[in-house]
Amino acid sequence: MRSRRRTVLTALGETTALSTVTTAATVAAPPAPASNTALYADPAWTEGVDWVRRSSRHPADDRSTAVRAPLPRTTVVAPHGGGIEGGTSELCLATAGYDPADLSPTPPAGPVHDFWMFEGLMTSGNGDLHVTSTRCDDTIARSLCADSLNVLSLHGCRPEQAGLEPGAAAVLVGGLNPAFRRYLVEEFTAAGIRAVTASGDEEIAGLAPGNICNRTRLGMGAQLETTTALRAAMFAEGRNTLAARATGLLPFFWTFVDATRRAIDRLEAEQAAL
Repeated sequence: MRSRRRTVLTALGETTALSTVTTAATVAAPPAPASNTALYADPAWTEGVDWVRRSSRHPADDRSTAVRAPLPRTTVVAPHGGGIEGGTSELCLATAGYDPADLSPTPPAGPVHDFWMFEGLMTSGNGDLHVTSTRCDDTIARSLCADSLNVLSLHGCRPEQAGLEPGAAAVLVGGLNPAFRRYLVEEFTAAGIRAVTASGDEEIAGLAPGNICNRTRLGMGAQLETTTALRAAMFAEGRNTLAARATGLLPFFWTFVDATRRAIDRLEAEQAAL
């Protein structure tokens, strides 16, 4: 077995660092799963024990002959949540309009959005569960994205992966939707958050058409890569467990979320109903 098994309750109480899991140079890392489908079928891991999926889809009731039901326009996803890229689960929930601590909607902050997350629950080795965004083939994730005009995919990275200086606190903005990228950069900058337009590495920049963030009705979306230092500034010191992070949110967490949601609002406001 590649990982130590334990129950979900135990997993939620174990420590998981915010940074992505790395493997010592002397230990060969196992190959990345070929897809979510392959991971789900792998007997080495068990759903609800080693990993879990969470999602929400808001029904559109269009039975009225007088009022057109609003089209769900945006889906927020975190393909590497839980202990894989720590902090992205909480960012996904809050950006979608939910309190990460109890999943209650957070009015009057604005609308709620559909969301999907894949989360690692292991005490260590969660990096082994990392499926690249171009290989994400979860049925629910793809269905939600295909029904949406916009998708925002949330990730975590180390500065060196993004070509930044060590210890950099920044968000890299990628994806194929230029308007979405522009609004995100503008809102982050206005909020005092260092925002960099992602380039170079295709995964970091989210430029592949097959990337989950671009599998929308429009064929384009946005991707955020948040560095370890940026995410660490969002949570109270020492609150690095899967259970504690959601109740240890610092004001900067909400500064980031509010800027992200403003960018989504701006994008949606200019999109005509299909």
